Amino acid sequence: CPPPGVLSLCHCPPAWGRAARQPPSLPLAPCRAFSNNKVLVELDESSGVATMKFKSPPVNSLSLDFLTEFCISLEKLENNRACRGVIFTSAVPKIFSSGLDITEMCGKSPEHYAEFWRAVQEMWLRVYGSNMVTVAAVNGSSPAGGCLVALSCDYRIMVESPKFSIGLNEAQLGIVAPFWFKDTFVNVVGHRVAEHSLQLGSLHPAPEAHKLGLVDELVPEEKLQEKAAAVMARWLALPDHARQLTKSMMRKAVLDRLVAHREEDIQNFISFVSKESIQKSLRMYMEMLKKKKS
Repeated sequence: CPPPGVLSLCHCPPAWGRAARQPPSLPLAPCRAFSNNKVLVELDESSGVATMKFKSPPVNSLSLDFLTEFCISLEKLENNRACRGVIFTSAVPKIFSSGLDITEMCGKSPEHYAEFWRAVQEMWLRVYGSNMVTVAAVNGSSPAGGCLVALSCDYRIMVESPKFSIGLNEAQLGIVAPFWFKDTFVNVVGHRVAEHSLQLGSLHPAPEAHKLGLVDELVPEEKLQEKAAAVMARWLALPDHARQLTKSMMRKAVLDRLVAHREEDIQNFISFVSKESIQKSLRMYMEMLKKKKS
């Protein structure tokens, strides 16, 4: 594995395979913050809880730069024994994350597609396999890859406004959600709901998402951070080792499946996204977005 703070493009053993973290016995320092261009992290060492805020306007799209900063930030927290949990949220109004950056998948070289997709994989492996408690405080819409980030967490709280939606809507763009997106979705909402939602590329308004089990709780926007902190405290009240081993037992097979087929998955992505029909679909979608902005 690379030194702390360096993103590995080969898969390190997932966090669930590491030794259980126990609270440090030394006196704890106050809140620390570190910020990259696209991610702001605040760590309260007295509680052991970090807040990771996405700050990549206008829509927190998961670009290669964003994914790299995200993984570096998460690795720093994983390697800090004072940190036991992380809350993911957005610093951009009305949006959690719009998902994968379409510009990274359009008109680029096969080498770029491979680098980008490996970074997407790395993000999921680190979040889904983290031995920290992970809570998504979804304070805006969260389609596609943004939904994947939330799905990968242990618990999801969303602002109750019906204006905000969440879902894996790749089918609407002519894209097929990869098997590990699907597996994560199925593990949260069940096979039938996932099958129906994935085929239609559905985006579910917050009340519907809660009814389907896609999110665990809905709260008013002004209560979101307070609720996330309360949920985190409840989870951290358990002994770390018992929670971590249980999480490993529940998630290991899904994580192992991607690890075993990681290079094949990258090649499948390159082959799929390089097709002219897919490139045409992505270009049309980008043009539609430009028209909306103007």
